[in-house]
Amino acid sequence: MRGYIARRSVAVTATLLFVSALVFVVVRVLPGDPALLIMGTEGNPQVLARLRESMGLNRPLAVQYADWLGHAARGDLGTSIQYDVPVARLIATRLPVTLPLTLMAAGFMIAVAIPSGLYAATRHRRLGDYLTMVVSQAGIAVPAFWLGLLLILLFSVRLGWVRSGGFDGWSAGPWPAVRSLLLPAFALGFFQAAVLIRATRSAVLEVLREDYVRTARAKGVREAAVIGKHTLRNAMIPIATVAGLQLGQLMAGSIILESVFALPGLGRLALGAITARDLPVVQGVTLFVASCIVLINFAVDLAYGVLDPRIRQ
Repeated sequence: MRGYIARRSVAVTATLLFVSALVFVVVRVLPGDPALLIMGTEGNPQVLARLRESMGLNRPLAVQYADWLGHAARGDLGTSIQYDVPVARLIATRLPVTLPLTLMAAGFMIAVAIPSGLYAATRHRRLGDYLTMVVSQAGIAVPAFWLGLLLILLFSVRLGWVRSGGFDGWSAGPWPAVRSLLLPAFALGFFQAAVLIRATRSAVLEVLREDYVRTARAKGVREAAVIGKHTLRNAMIPIATVAGLQLGQLMAGSIILESVFALPGLGRLALGAITARDLPVVQGVTLFVASCIVLINFAVDLAYGVLDPRIRQ
């Protein structure tokens, strides 16, 4: 197991380096000079040149990347041009919104998708299977932002059960904060749950056709034990693969939903930074989200080794 973890750690490190280099280069080729944004279009050219030199923008790109990577490894992602505060601090202030939203959407996705997919597979080509597939197909067809708007119209405008948007913070109490995140979490997790339902159904159906499942049933093993011990456990690797990808997409997909529900999370921070050409914030948020996705997939790789000992060899 240690060798497997070491190999995966090397692969993750290489992936993170590649992601950081890609983010750095892409942000650097975007239009918008950080020094010019600070000084304004009417700035003195000589002062602008000195500012560019003090910011290190006149150095070779490779040198700039090495310097930025060294600071990023220590948690220093630069300073926001728009807010004049460290980017890492800005990200930390927005995480109490984005992180719970992502976790709530992930919890909804897993709690709904795996039992539903299992239910559909065990009732293959029966009414329950068809109904589950219709619901999952509808979930795939409806975009998350459109579902969010429909939820606002129903539960906020028509029924008045919850607010249409905004977030008062956790200082107002756990329940008001959670209630503000319920609709966006449902809208965010519904599409991902629909995808995972189909993946779970497919994986379970494939295992149900295996000889050892038929043998267990022929020996008189209870159906619950056949499904739980012999079927679901052996179907978990493809399910975990899809779930890991979906978790990464949940964090990235929260950007749009935060705008729909006016939530002050990483998504609105990134969109505001793009509009204001605040490149350090764009770079920092992109790197943070990409790193989270890479680490989620690393956790899924480690789960493979636990689910199937053959993978560790």
